[in-house]
Amino acid sequence: MEKKIINLGIFGFGVVGQGLYEVLNRTKGINARIKKICIKDPNKSRPIDQSYFTTNADDILEDPTIDVVVELINDTQAAFEIVSKALRNGKAVVSASKRMIAENLPSLYQLQVENKVPFLYEASSCASIPIIRNLEEYYDNDLLNAVEGICNGSTNYILTKIFEENWSFDVALKEAQDKGFAETDPTLDIEGFDPKFKIVILLLHAFGTFVKPEEVFNFGISHLNDFDIQFAKQRGCTIKLIANCRRQNGNVNAYVLPHLVKEHNLLFDVYNEYNGILLESAFTDKQFFVGKGAGGTATGSAVLSDISALLYNYRYEYKKIKQSNSPTFTNDVRLKVYLRYKSPEQVDLTGFYNITEKYESPNYRYVVGTINLEKLKESKWLESKDVNLLVLE
Repeated sequence: MEKKIINLGIFGFGVVGQGLYEVLNRTKGINARIKKICIKDPNKSRPIDQSYFTTNADDILEDPTIDVVVELINDTQAAFEIVSKALRNGKAVVSASKRMIAENLPSLYQLQVENKVPFLYEASSCASIPIIRNLEEYYDNDLLNAVEGICNGSTNYILTKIFEENWSFDVALKEAQDKGFAETDPTLDIEGFDPKFKIVILLLHAFGTFVKPEEVFNFGISHLNDFDIQFAKQRGCTIKLIANCRRQNGNVNAYVLPHLVKEHNLLFDVYNEYNGILLESAFTDKQFFVGKGAGGTATGSAVLSDISALLYNYRYEYKKIKQSNSPTFTNDVRLKVYLRYKSPEQVDLTGFYNITEKYESPNYRYVVGTINLEKLKESKWLESKDVNLLVLE
């Protein structure tokens, strides 16, 4: 994009939109300016001049002087329609909408190919950590074995407060919401959907494999109770919600589950709203990335990084898709887990390959054993609030 100044059309002016506005105005080295911002509610008070705003999407999508469309809204279907139309109109697009991207990756990939325009979405995966760019550029020819880590700042903030400051779950959640890390409806975060959307995106860039979000099993932290916390502390562990994708035997598996993490693990010391990502490869062994994973300016900085990259005609090449060894997705993988429940009829232990530890008391029961991920994905007993699951290292 050979222009001295690029004009931006932005959709959405919430936490991330305002974060982008702030970092753009504080950064002197990027020749980009906001021309128009499309919002839903014209009567809502906003901290910048009202002349920026419109409620008509075509004021951005049909304006030939706008070079880059920046999509930052919460409505998944509307976001997809905006991005699709912008790409068809030949405009470069930057997005932070992980759910929209994860649910529409094949279509969005095809739109880029057909219209020969870039679509960048670094902010969709780990906010301030440039993980997609690294997978695309540094690891493009490396034989990756795994991508795993903490990629939801909201749940990591909650778990940090529970373990480091002995806060209750509800108090920690409320604080995360007050700070803008968690939504008013925190379901996508605490039930593990948000990191699932992110791992679906990372799967494509790491392994060249398209996977639908519903194929990936996610289980969050809302079932966590004091008994689980004591179990972890007695073993010198903390609990982290971890998204994982790993290549094994020509296949790749993925899931989002709470893990018992020991002190030697690099993820142990990732606190508050920070994210941490571990990459394992055949040639470089392990590499570790850490950075802020929630908040307006952290995500806004990733959006701005994509805008800056467009000035140099950057686009994703999706090299792993074009390689002949893209692995097939599977849920056929064994996990060692802690399963806590209240009464025997709540769970089915026959699916375990083995059980190495068992505990019973009037109030709680648990087992430690090995089970197939497919069994967990199919199980109904994890729907009970009296049942919780943790993966052991």
